[in-house]
Amino acid sequence: MLLSYLPILIYMVIAAGLVGLIVLLSELLGKKKHFPSKDMPYECGMDPIGDARSRYHVRFYVIAMFFIVFDVEAIFLYPWGVVFKQLGWFGFVEMAIFIFVLVVGLVYVWGKGALEWE
Repeated sequence: MLLSYLPILIYMVIAAGLVGLIVLLSELLGKKKHFPSKDMPYECGMDPIGDARSRYHVRFYVIAMFFIVFDVEAIFLYPWGVVFKQLGWFGFVEMAIFIFVLVVGLVYVWGKGALEWE
């Protein structure tokens, strides 16, 4: 049984060895000259303005969390759609409960005004 995994193990060893070889060659053969302009952060070809540790409004993080929640919802909907016929009514009710919980959360957040962009 474990013999069937041997090609995967060989592939992983070859890939890890190749990565190690490339990193080692880059360290040995690469240029090591440092300039102040070379060590500056790169921002789309423009000189950086201000501090990199500037604060963002909490709305950015809230919107990002909503995006992640609904992205995860979409990830769960695809496999459910593939096996929908095999799951029957049980799968339908489970997914309806899942979507209902997410919709209740969305309505709550919308009612609190967290989605208002001012």
